[in-house]
Amino acid sequence: MLSDLPTISIITPTLNAARTLSLCLESIRAQDYPQDRVEIVIGDGGSSDGTLDVARRYGVDRIVQNPLRTAEAGKAVAVDAARNDVLAFIDSDNLLDRPDWLRRMVAPFADPGIVASEPLEYTYRRTDPLITRYCALMGMNDPLCYFIGNYDRINRISGRWTELPVRVEDRGDYLKVTLDERHIPTIGANGFLVRREPFLHTLYKPYLFDIDVVYDLIRDGHRRIAKVRIGIVHLFAGDSRAFARKQRRRVGDYLHYSRLNLRRYPWGAVPRLRLVRFALSTLLVVPLLVQVARGMARTFDRAWLFHIKACWLTLIIYGWGLFRGRVLGRGTEVDRTGWRQM
Repeated sequence: MLSDLPTISIITPTLNAARTLSLCLESIRAQDYPQDRVEIVIGDGGSSDGTLDVARRYGVDRIVQNPLRTAEAGKAVAVDAARNDVLAFIDSDNLLDRPDWLRRMVAPFADPGIVASEPLEYTYRRTDPLITRYCALMGMNDPLCYFIGNYDRINRISGRWTELPVRVEDRGDYLKVTLDERHIPTIGANGFLVRREPFLHTLYKPYLFDIDVVYDLIRDGHRRIAKVRIGIVHLFAGDSRAFARKQRRRVGDYLHYSRLNLRRYPWGAVPRLRLVRFALSTLLVVPLLVQVARGMARTFDRAWLFHIKACWLTLIIYGWGLFRGRVLGRGTEVDRTGWRQM
């Protein structure tokens, strides 16, 4: 029955996201979920490229201003404005690739012990740009996650969705996963759905850091999530410059907010040997070529070749960022002036 379906608040942060937002909203409006049980709340950081025109054209329910401009702050202000039972974090560069996506994603909430759900994979489409295909094949947007074994979508080299020791129960359409504070995959974004009431007890303001609020949920006793056997499209980067820009933002923001004691997930527990493995594999290149060959053997696509460049860009950007931040003490939040989504 339609009345049995939970109401959903879709949370979307924006900052000059007109290039992808129309595709995102079109995919939401194409859902077979009752539209009167769905609201779309946008937290906008001051877009100047027509983003708000796109939002209004698709009839979003609320646009709230995000004076702090970052995506994390945009999510926080949008959550405060949301009213429905389930919060669905759909970024402006996400596409729901099938009309029953929302129905499939809320189905696990019939189990009262499950607090959240997330797609098991990134949807791979041969028509997408090269870097988007690469990220879908890897099941992540940051190749470092592959080396440390902490990722949350199907990786086509390993064939696994995470390498962390988590307890999994197969429920057919989804995996019921029990997490603990020491082993939390990088869940919380790009199609993450969560019950609103327990979420409001996390430390999500003023910046909603995805994996940190999941850490908060687990510490509060909400340990069970569903990994639904479904995908989501993530249009991550149009070219290498956009990829590098997002890596700079990732490391710069992390160091900045860590110094302000606003980050809680224990990234410091990552085994140092895995970080060394990433650095050596990148410098030697041969291990990367082996990974590329394994990936191509499973899904042949020249997008795998970007793996080598992605690892080098990540090593250089993260290395320089850490040096500036921890040695020179010059790390700052990445300036959002002129920022665009793609």
